[in-house]
Parts: sequence; C-alpha cells; structure tokens
Amino acid sequence: MSQLLDSEENTPLLKDDASSDDSQDEDYKSRWSSIRVMYFTMFLSSVGFTIVITSLWPYLQKIDDSANASFLGWVVAAYSLGQMVASPLFGLWSNHRPRREPLVCSIFINVSANVYYSYVYLPTTENKFHMLMARAFVGFGAGNVAVVRSYVAGATSLKERTNAMANMSACQALGFILGPALQALLSFIGEHGVTVRFLDLQLNMYTAPALLAAVFGIINILLVLLVLREHRVDDHGRHIQAINYMSEDRVDISQETEGDIDQIAVLTSNILFFLIMFIFAVFETIATPLSMDMFAWTRKDAVLYNGIIISCIGFESILVFLVVKMASQRVGDRPVLLGGLAIIFIGFFILLPWGNHYPTIQWENIKNNSVINQTFDATLASNSSLEPTGCPPEQTWCQYTPAINLAQYITSDLLIGVGYPACNVMSYTLYSKILGPTPQGVYMGWLTASGSGARTLGPVFVSQIYTNFGPRWAFSLICGMVLGAIILLVSLYHRLIAFSVRHGNIME
Repeated sequence: MSQLLDSEENTPLLKDDASSDDSQDEDYKSRWSSIRVMYFTMFLSSVGFTIVITSLWPYLQKIDDSANASFLGWVVAAYSLGQMVASPLFGLWSNHRPRREPLVCSIFINVSANVYYSYVYLPTTENKFHMLMARAFVGFGAGNVAVVRSYVAGATSLKERTNAMANMSACQALGFILGPALQALLSFIGEHGVTVRFLDLQLNMYTAPALLAAVFGIINILLVLLVLREHRVDDHGRHIQAINYMSEDRVDISQETEGDIDQIAVLTSNILFFLIMFIFAVFETIATPLSMDMFAWTRKDAVLYNGIIISCIGFESILVFLVVKMASQRVGDRPVLLGGLAIIFIGFFILLPWGNHYPTIQWENIKNNSVINQTFDATLASNSSLEPTGCPPEQTWCQYTPAINLAQYITSDLLIGVGYPACNVMSYTLYSKILGPTPQGVYMGWLTASGSGARTLGPVFVSQIYTNFGPRWAFSLICGMVLGAIILLVSLYHRLIAFSVRHGNIME
C-alpha cells in the first residue's frame, strides 16, 4: 500500500496511473481515453473564452461608438449568464442520456455563436446588442463544463480524483494560455485585416480568433463522437452501472454507496466557488480598461500586452497545478484551498492605489493641464485621427485617485495567478468528493451555474464600481469578499470532507 501511495505522489502532471495493475485492461484504457477527451473538451472551452477576452473592449468600441465601459461589463457577463442557464440543463440531460448528446449539442451551439460573433459588425445599428447576444450563446454552449466535470468525477476513484481534477485544470490553464497567446499573435493582422468578399467577412484581429475557436469546436465534436464512451466507478475504482449506460460486465453495487450527502457542505462549496469565480471575473474583466487608463495604452497595445501577461499567468498556473497535486497529497485539499485564498487577498491588496502620481488624462497634453472640458474633448476627438489614450475625463476619479504603477499591476497578476488556480481546482475537487459516487450531473450543473452567476455579476459589479468610483473602491470591496470567503472556510472546515470518509468507508 505504501508503494502505491508513493507512486501516486510522484505521478507526473498529465500521467494517469497507467502503470497500475489493470493498465492492460481494455475497459481501463477506454475509461482513460474518454477522460482525456474530457480534458481536451475543457481545454477547448477555455480557449473559446479567453481567445477573445482581451479584444472584447476595443472590438466593442470599434463596432459601436455608443458602448461604454459599463456595457462591457454586460458583454463579459453575457457569456456567464448563458452558461449559468445551460449548466443545470446539460447536467440533468447527462444524468439520464449518453453524454455524447449534450456535449455535441452544446459544442455545436458554441461553434455557431462564434461565427455569429465574427459578423456582429454587419448590422447598421445596435451592433453592441448583437455582440451581447453572440457572447450569451457562446456561454450557453459552454454549459457543457458541468457534463465534463461530472464525467471525470464519476469515472475516477477517490485516489485518482485529485490528480484527474488537477489534470483537467491544467488543460484548462493551457487553454487559458493559448487563447490570449493566439489573440496576441492574431493582433498583427491589424484592425482592418483583409476582406473575404464571397463570405462578406472582415478577417481582422477581432474576428479571426472567434473563427479559430469555431474550428476547434468542430474538432472537439469529432473526438466526442469517435472516442468518448460511458464509464462510472465507485470511490474504490470498481466499475458500477451508470444510469445513462448499461453493460453486462458491470455489477450494480450502488447499495454499498448509499448514504446522505452533507447539504451544508454542498451549499458551502457552492458559495466558496461563487466567490472564487466572482473574484477572478473581476480580475479578467478589468485588466484591459485598467491598463488603458493607468498606462495610456492604445487599444492594440492593450490587446497585445494583456495577452502576453495572461499567457504568462497561464504558464504559471500549470506549475501551480503540479505543486497543488503534491501539496494536497501531503497536507490535504482544504489547507491548499485556504492558502490559495490568502494569496489572492494579498494580490488584490497590492493592487490598491497609493502615492502621489496620478493617471494621464486623455488629451491632457493638448489642453496644457487646464480644467477638463468635456464638450471640448468630444469636439477634439471627433476631429482627430489620433486615438485618445489615458484616463477618460468622464471618470472624475481619475483626477484625485493615484495611478497604479506597472510593477503593482504585474506583481498582483503573478500572485492572483498562483492563488486562483489553487482555489479553483481544490474547490471542485472537494465538491466532487463531498458528493461521493452518486450521479453528479445535476450537482455539477449547479456548481457550474454558481460559478457562471459569479462571472455574470462580477463584470457588471466591477464595471459599475470602477467606472463611477475607481480602482480604490473596487479592489477594497474585493479584498473584503476574499476575507469573507476565508472566514466561511475556517468556520465550516470540519464539514468539507469526502463522502466515503464521512460514512467511514475510507480513512482520511
């Protein structure tokens, strides 16, 4: 037994115990091939979201002059709102039917929505609402994350679970890296790009990433159809009958896994996951407008530089997942989650404005530091071919709130890039263990919905608070939320344990 535990601790990040005794078994091979398809699905879901996230704001400004930073919050939130609605539905579907069905349906919706996003510039009016709808449908298709998580949770033993969840998060992080990196690479196409006349398509730095995400989605559909098979095991790794799959070589041992689920622990896990996703949604939403306001970056610079920064955070996250796998085996899941929240708190605390240096106001050099006149600003901007840079004068806090310097920004990014992935993987790993061997499609749907609700409210919250009150208020409130999450975790620490441990089937 000690040798098995030692080998488990030394398992590489993406190696799935292929050296175990049943590695030659066809069922085992099929199970892990299917799990790897789920890894790839999570990877492509992450790419589909992040590949356009840094260009949303400049694209929105380009297609509709009436859009402001507050509306950007709604556009970012639309993705998560769609995902929040779809997740429980796809989760319920996957509990009663083969998972291929909800997966193929959701990915097809995602592909169609990305194509729609590439054409939102065509209507002559209300372009911003077309972008809003496109992102909502992309999010609806991303509701399959609930299916992915429930599949991996149900197809792994308790010993395999943390590794599998960390591997899935690593694939998600790879998508998190590749998405912004591809966006940064495609930014060299430029804002005008080329016109494909027979498709009536403008292929530029804004539309090309969405079309690439659509191509990835088609590849994903083929893999789901050709490779994915239904598998379900109990906490000991024994195959059991799945509700959505029947096979003569599986034995129904569900009576051995009966027991009540700790609903307080389930609710607590959902609240913690909501707070973690809310905090990160704030971070990813505010990055582009914050950098444009504080560092006077142009739209193109903001897309390129933030794409590079987010890609670096993604690489950092992969290292974090490797450390998390080892740390959770030695100290447990809950201490890692608590440590991740503490690091996030420090990251946002560092981001608070301080000092006596203030942001550059748009057109300040032309007006020679005179009192800001918004009418003059509008006239000047309309008659100039130059893109205004700096903090917009309508954000009155720019005149009295100290600027955030680049060192603060990058340090905060690095710390959040450590804390968030640790919290993310530990929160839904703990959740899957709390639920035990029962079908998790609906429960995972609610977890994904809580995260999507956070990603819906987070961008709206931060865009309103940031636009009206500035970064000091926005990040102070986030620090308060992180502190609240830490207090909640400490208060109910003793209840966040695995189903089998709680019922005495497995020693913790």
